[in-house]
Amino acid sequence: MLRSISMFCAVVLLASTNGVLARQPDTTTTIATSPLLVAGDLRPGIDLGGTWHYSVDPYRSGIAGFHGGAPGRSEARWIDIDVGETMRQEPRSLFEFDMDRAPTATLPGSWLIHAAEMRHYQGLVWYQRHFTARKMPGRRVFLRFGGANYSARVYLNGQSIGQHEGGFTPFAFEVTQALRNGDNQITVGVDSTLTKATVPPPVTDWENYGGITRDVRLIDTADTYVDDAWIRLTRDGRIAADVHLDGPQAADRAVTLKIDALRVTLHGRTDSNGDWRGRCSPPRTLKRWSPDEPRLYDVHVEAGEDTWHDRIGFRTVAVRGSEILLNGKPIFLRGVSIHEEELGSYPGRVITPAASRALLSEAKQGLHANFVRLAHYPHSELTTRMADELGMLVWSEVPVYWLIAWDDPATLAAARRMIADNIHRDRNRAAIAIWSVANETPVTPARNAFLGTLIRDVRGLDDTRLVSAALLVDRAKSVDHPVMTMNDPLAGLLDVMSINTYNGWYSDDRLPALGRSEWRLPGDKPLILSEFGADAKAGFHDDRSEPQKFSEEFQADYYRATLAMAMNIPTLRGMSPWILKDFRSPRRQNAFQQGWNRKGLISETGQRKSAFDVLSAFYARQRNAGPMMKTAK
Repeated sequence: MLRSISMFCAVVLLASTNGVLARQPDTTTTIATSPLLVAGDLRPGIDLGGTWHYSVDPYRSGIAGFHGGAPGRSEARWIDIDVGETMRQEPRSLFEFDMDRAPTATLPGSWLIHAAEMRHYQGLVWYQRHFTARKMPGRRVFLRFGGANYSARVYLNGQSIGQHEGGFTPFAFEVTQALRNGDNQITVGVDSTLTKATVPPPVTDWENYGGITRDVRLIDTADTYVDDAWIRLTRDGRIAADVHLDGPQAADRAVTLKIDALRVTLHGRTDSNGDWRGRCSPPRTLKRWSPDEPRLYDVHVEAGEDTWHDRIGFRTVAVRGSEILLNGKPIFLRGVSIHEEELGSYPGRVITPAASRALLSEAKQGLHANFVRLAHYPHSELTTRMADELGMLVWSEVPVYWLIAWDDPATLAAARRMIADNIHRDRNRAAIAIWSVANETPVTPARNAFLGTLIRDVRGLDDTRLVSAALLVDRAKSVDHPVMTMNDPLAGLLDVMSINTYNGWYSDDRLPALGRSEWRLPGDKPLILSEFGADAKAGFHDDRSEPQKFSEEFQADYYRATLAMAMNIPTLRGMSPWILKDFRSPRRQNAFQQGWNRKGLISETGQRKSAFDVLSAFYARQRNAGPMMKTAK
């Protein structure tokens, strides 16, 4: 059964004889999107990336016309006509757009790099292109978007297909009936506008990269197909498969799971809802996935004419007291945080396999890391699949960030959809160890209720991973003996307690005092220092005994002092310092920053700073010492 996704209220608009588009009954709000197509297996499809036309629409005239009514034909950028040819044949006709002759850009990628005048644009942009397709009898066709920031309206051949809210999760619409044999026109209106009700809110600490920033594909399936498949190793060590079929023959249908490299074959039949669950003990030849040996297996699910395929690793992750266990053994998470931004002076959130590999390899090989925090939103599937391949454990989170509208039911609904879509997309990724529900959120009763709902959702959707959130601590006002106390009631609901701390950067502490810090924390729960860091402009040096902030020397000293502090916390089981690479942040505007957050261990172009070597050496010692911290000297 297709899974319905709540969407914006929408209207379907059709041309009328008076040139004003008549309002039609809403059909898009019940459009359903398939968990499989949200999750995305390795099905082939037509890649619709490449050259698209784009047109800015700062007053949203393509959505609402004069005085807020339905847009006239002259404004509706998604209508299926050649505007230039129509104006030639109808000299008295008037249009305020011409998508076929609008500027072009290469997608996926943010419009901030389409042209110089687009660098700081926020609002609505229309994209359009044509493609050729062939309809096949007995086949279904879906349009799948890896992501569009922040909200998207999709039209095919002038017909409204559906809408989606959320800039970092995938969405798909069935277009079997709307698709034509031969030429097709696809139009997408993407609006990057954030409000107090959106997730994230308008004020963040990263660049708001508007646009179609991830892949667009046309995917065809059998009439009855494998709609969802979740294959994993349960915490008691069994191979488990949950499969769902959709289509007219989904009930009482034969299903076969195959893992050829393990000689595992499971047979079964779906129930009346199209569901099948299979369990088996793994063979002795199974090699569990780990950062040291990231073994992946080709897994196939066959149902009639349809075959689902993915590459999956098998492992367990759990907590025991203050320990984090991977495959039953304690592990220390040697991590770093990463924003979704490629290396280069002019990033546009163009994440390719090479771009993803470059960032993760710098962490794994350069820093000796085994863990990355993908902040502050779901990153591209390319990155989570690359983490599977390279052997990097992952913290994945949704952008419930700072000041969310805790009392707004629509905001909660949006956050719950994002959590669900993120988990459906990536729950077959062995690399994902932690689902995070929030970052640095002030404690209030409304916030506690909001995040409590998200935590329950995560546990209901995935019982094989850990739940966390990046929290803040209360601090006693002393620069000589800092005392940090965990008073956040959310900590008790989490598997892993995580804390962001910037003592010595956003406080007046002298760095030597950090070693005298006292941390009053629960003793029965593992702790991750999910953020700590200091800015440095690559190439700016200060050799004085007390170097200036923003110098490489201060950042390196800060890391030495913070790591020394960290080794005194008995329950510390991991860290993800802020951050691997300098990243765009419009709020950062001093002479060293100029629109960049400079807390990266490498510059935006990949130049390593002095602190990189400090953390790299520390992690090398921890790797050699085993799962528990031994020294920070």
